[in-house]
Amino acid sequence: MRSRLIPLFVLVVSFSLPQLASSQMIVAHRGASHDAPENTLSAFRLAWDQNADGVEGDFYLTADSKIVCIHDKDTKRTAGKKMVVQGSTLADLRQLDAGKWKDEKWANEPIPTFAEVLQTVPEDRTFVIEIKSDERIVPFLKAELDQLDHSKIKLLIISFNDKVIADCKRLLPNVKSHWLTSFKQNKTTGVWTPTADQIAKTVKKSGANGVGMQGNTQVINTDFIATLKQGGCDEFHVWTVDSPADARHFADLGAFGITTNRPAFIRDALETEPAAN
Repeated sequence: MRSRLIPLFVLVVSFSLPQLASSQMIVAHRGASHDAPENTLSAFRLAWDQNADGVEGDFYLTADSKIVCIHDKDTKRTAGKKMVVQGSTLADLRQLDAGKWKDEKWANEPIPTFAEVLQTVPEDRTFVIEIKSDERIVPFLKAELDQLDHSKIKLLIISFNDKVIADCKRLLPNVKSHWLTSFKQNKTTGVWTPTADQIAKTVKKSGANGVGMQGNTQVINTDFIATLKQGGCDEFHVWTVDSPADARHFADLGAFGITTNRPAFIRDALETEPAAN
């Protein structure tokens, strides 16, 4: 009697276990930018505290060839004073406060350097480097990354500029890269571009390992992903997804990663909401 009950018990337990974790990499967009000022060390540290698998930061080359973390081409929105990043020195940019705009409690946050951001990354996590400058930044990025122990953290380079991606693959062949694209709809025809075929061709031409796409649920569906794969683009991630329903949609399509302003919130949603059959 006992030998019959044991397998029955195991069978019931195996079918009762919930889905415990998401297989998607959850990437914090500019750090935990819903809660802290974007692209600051505080935002990055908070993202790791929120158990993000990866953090994405935006990087420009300064006038004195330093790499700094900021999204916009100038500092007006996040620092209150307009300085063009590529026309300013690191010392000039360090005089600005990149945190106060979010809330007074974040005052005196400096614009961080690439090296400072790297130092926040825990072992076995992924650092996503979005290059906002043109291809002139790539040799300086290589010099920074050559000093890094690549066995301890994972890297992904992303850019809307396919020439930047091509140069990164040439100078940093062992670092994974994704070409980035958004979508536009023709108001007359209703057609969205770029098409999946066009994306796959650009990915192949640049040598990228995959594509990062604007998380548009009207465009990205099963057929779209199938066409990408037929064109040789097997890996994709999406940005910027703060809706649990959208996150589940892209997870079910097999997204490699989901970039979000709310890493803890989206992770919890994916872990508690069952996958589609």
